[in-house]
Amino acid sequence: MREKIVSDEELTTPQQVATAVAEPTADDESNLTAEAQLAAELAAAREEAAKNLDGWLRAQAEFANARKRFEKQRAEAYQNATADVITNLLPILDDFERAIATVPPATSSDPWFEGILLVQRKLNNLLETFKVTPITAVGQPFDPTLHEAIMPEEGSEYASGTVTREVQKGYRLGDRIIRPALVYVAA
Repeated sequence: MREKIVSDEELTTPQQVATAVAEPTADDESNLTAEAQLAAELAAAREEAAKNLDGWLRAQAEFANARKRFEKQRAEAYQNATADVITNLLPILDDFERAIATVPPATSSDPWFEGILLVQRKLNNLLETFKVTPITAVGQPFDPTLHEAIMPEEGSEYASGTVTREVQKGYRLGDRIIRPALVYVAA
């Protein structure tokens, strides 16, 4: 606040002195108004900056969540595609196993048969690289998530509810069952 310039002759009483010091001039009022306006603008700018910072932080969090969601979806899509391809390969592997199981003893020593065994081993190695494992069935308790029962089997050496024979191997990809085992279950 600016003081009003007053000569000593004008100030004769203490009241006049107090009034002269306390009376604001027109310049003082305009300075106060400008200061109040600047303070209001500063408060508004700080509020807008806080709002912008909050929006930016939210956008960053949404972006990070979207990236995580995208990565998860990509991994699931890859696993689904892998499961689809392997599911289509399993009947071929089954055919190899059935063919090898029925080979006559005279043919088992032929070099071309060893080539067939090599192809089967390569298929099995391919499944291992994708972490596909066969489901153990015979002698295990029947589990509907792992096994698909074809028929009950009477008079077997196994206790009731136990898998007695496996007709077709089941496979899992990691924790996911891509094909349940087809089995007979002791009654």
